[in-house]
Amino acid sequence: MRERKPVIGITCNFDYRDAVGMVSGMGITGQDWDFVSGDYVYILEKAGAIPVLIPQYGDLEAAKPFLDQLDGMLISGGHDVGPERYGAFPKGYCGTIMPMRDEQDIAISRYFMVEKKKPILGICRGIQIMNVACGGTLYQDLEKEGGFEHHFGDKYPRNVAWHGVKIAGDCKLEKIYGTWDIRVNSFHHQAIKDAGKNVRITAWSEDQVAEAMELEDHPFAVAVQWHPEMMYDSSEQLKLLRAFVEAAGKETEA
Repeated sequence: MRERKPVIGITCNFDYRDAVGMVSGMGITGQDWDFVSGDYVYILEKAGAIPVLIPQYGDLEAAKPFLDQLDGMLISGGHDVGPERYGAFPKGYCGTIMPMRDEQDIAISRYFMVEKKKPILGICRGIQIMNVACGGTLYQDLEKEGGFEHHFGDKYPRNVAWHGVKIAGDCKLEKIYGTWDIRVNSFHHQAIKDAGKNVRITAWSEDQVAEAMELEDHPFAVAVQWHPEMMYDSSEQLKLLRAFVEAAGKETEA
């Protein structure tokens, strides 16, 4: 009998504008879109999971019986998180905001982190969403608001590790990577400012931007600011996805 692989949801990007379809040559004026980079699907499959895309639901409550069947959830990257979600006024340097996606992603994060305590992994926007879901805040722009370096690696291919990250001792990431020092990519201009309730920051960039978090008293609630899914040729970054899938696999045995 074939062993069942963990089934993991991936939150989709949402755009109420029709540009995605129009640019691709398959859209009609006025359509909105649910979409996600294939990198998330490919790396989860490589790590041993069955990925399932989670669209923007009109009624999330009605979808919860379906979400209950999932073994884990990946909160993917995308647009900026609306500052109103953490009590701030949107500044001119804040990027595009999709309020509908913010609301659903925060609700899904709380559902997996607090209510169900099932494995959840956040990537890029995902770490920001998970922190906000716990009551934390964000820098709307790292350079202009925080005085940090440029963290959008537009000078490099997506799979290139171009900056260092220091991992804290005695955390899940240290156990996963087996080291305190790794090199990663980055494609973001926002990041965690104040950590939310029960959030522990577990990694920092060379200029002290928060690069990872985990939720205390949770089997596996981990998020990173970099993009491991883009580093498709990195055996080191695959360790994170395999650890996530392994944690989700324990749900299949429950």
